[in-house]
Amino acid sequence: MKIVITLPAGDRHKAMFAAAAPEAELIYRPAGEVTEELLQTVDAVVGNVPAARLKGYENIRWLQLNSAGTDGYTAPGVLAAGTVLTNSSGAYGLAISEHMIGQLLMQIKHLGAYYEAQKEKRWSDFGTVGSIYGSTTLVVGLGDIGGAFAERMKALGSHVIGIRRHVGEKPAYLDELDCLEHLDGLLGRADFVACSLPGTEATYHLFDKDRLARMKKGAILLNVGRGSAVDSLALSQALRSGHLGGACLDVVEPEPLPADHPLWDAPNLLLTPHVSGFYHLPETLERVVRIAADNLTAFAAGRPLKNQVDFATGYRRNEAGNQAL
Repeated sequence: MKIVITLPAGDRHKAMFAAAAPEAELIYRPAGEVTEELLQTVDAVVGNVPAARLKGYENIRWLQLNSAGTDGYTAPGVLAAGTVLTNSSGAYGLAISEHMIGQLLMQIKHLGAYYEAQKEKRWSDFGTVGSIYGSTTLVVGLGDIGGAFAERMKALGSHVIGIRRHVGEKPAYLDELDCLEHLDGLLGRADFVACSLPGTEATYHLFDKDRLARMKKGAILLNVGRGSAVDSLALSQALRSGHLGGACLDVVEPEPLPADHPLWDAPNLLLTPHVSGFYHLPETLERVVRIAADNLTAFAAGRPLKNQVDFATGYRRNEAGNQAL
């Protein structure tokens, strides 16, 4: 069995992979250095080799993504029939939820304005601030990231409403649980609306002009899933009109955001360039490696793999076989 691994693995990580599949031949290459000749010889790929380069390889029986998102990999014809696709859902909740909390606190406490005043050596008071305590938070998408954010907001005193595609058992960190079809009726209740959805046809521009208008006046929108879930031009208009109190974005449409895009100059916007995940927090890489190593052990033993992705929806299946959102 031959596996190519594109993760930035150190010696300790390589030892974990070797222990996971002692009989396997493990080849380490950055994704950009994985050649067509190598792909023709391997049984599995661990890491995000570009989807367009994976077409036509009947020998590849398993692809383990280092990302939670599966954009491009579930498209028809990218992976051969029967190839198992798994993602790294569960690795990113810590890093991204903390990033979201940081962005939100920066907004409601005027910390950006105070930092600018500090640089200008101005002793300024920017007035009334907001609080997470006593607020209502609507979390759209309850995968690892959305769940981790909801849990932290609940701990800080917010009333947390979660939305997933299908209502199931309510987690303890939620005050309410509802389904996506009731989103419109819930938007007007929330002070903070957090979106952590994958990029699919069903989520494209979920937050359009009409839905942004349904949000509570003065509310703050957070988006860390995929930029395509929010209409960037409509968001710019909602911020400029004063209807929204602010937005905290780590993802936008398109990326990179063109220099002449009106979103850059929209008021009360905090934008980071899709950096909340990846490996900026070292613990994230540790979690990705653990997921991949566990699946490598299962693959070598012929057992079912965790985090299997449903090709029809792009969502990860949970242990009960239902699609997680």
